[in-house]
Amino acid sequence: MRGIFIVMEGPDGSGKSTQIELLKEYLKEQGHEIIVTREPGGTVIGEEIRDIILNPSHKAMSDVTEMLLYAASRAQLMSEVIGPALEEGKIVISDRFVDSSIVYQGIARGLGIETVSNINEPGIGIYKPDCIFFIDISEEEGLRRKKEQKKLDRMEQESIDFHHMVSEGYRRVLSDRDEVVYIDGVDTVEHIQNQIRNALHVRKFL
Repeated sequence: MRGIFIVMEGPDGSGKSTQIELLKEYLKEQGHEIIVTREPGGTVIGEEIRDIILNPSHKAMSDVTEMLLYAASRAQLMSEVIGPALEEGKIVISDRFVDSSIVYQGIARGLGIETVSNINEPGIGIYKPDCIFFIDISEEEGLRRKKEQKKLDRMEQESIDFHHMVSEGYRRVLSDRDEVVYIDGVDTVEHIQNQIRNALHVRKFL
């Protein structure tokens, strides 16, 4: 029996990492075998690609190069981690997936949704998320949270206009899709986590 593929999406600072950690602990307590990963990254090769993409000193990186690096990291992650784990019946929770590239590179960078989708298709193969949690938050609030946490990476240092396009892009791309659960990111951490758990039970994934 194939496992369950859960994805957390949202603008920078939306609180995805916190919710993933809480969900992981909850699912482990329920006796499930969990794999948690992130994009870009999640493998030795992917983490090296992540360092290149997010390095603030790489200001000369072209938008196309950025798109291809994300796709390469994702392809390695699917081949090495996500695909095998799903075939073994495990629950996989990923911090971002292909919709983030569609939003960040396809919409905010202006490369086009179809272009990004086509580039990523060979690396993704047959595996699609069973459930996507979209944690929505304003770009201003997201960046405020990030600045309080750490030094901003190359993507986080983009202009407020760029992050506005990201926020609007997510709402456009993820609206009216059966596998997407909308979450208001300004709610409390506890309430958000309860919504996530309830949604998984209602959809009979647990």
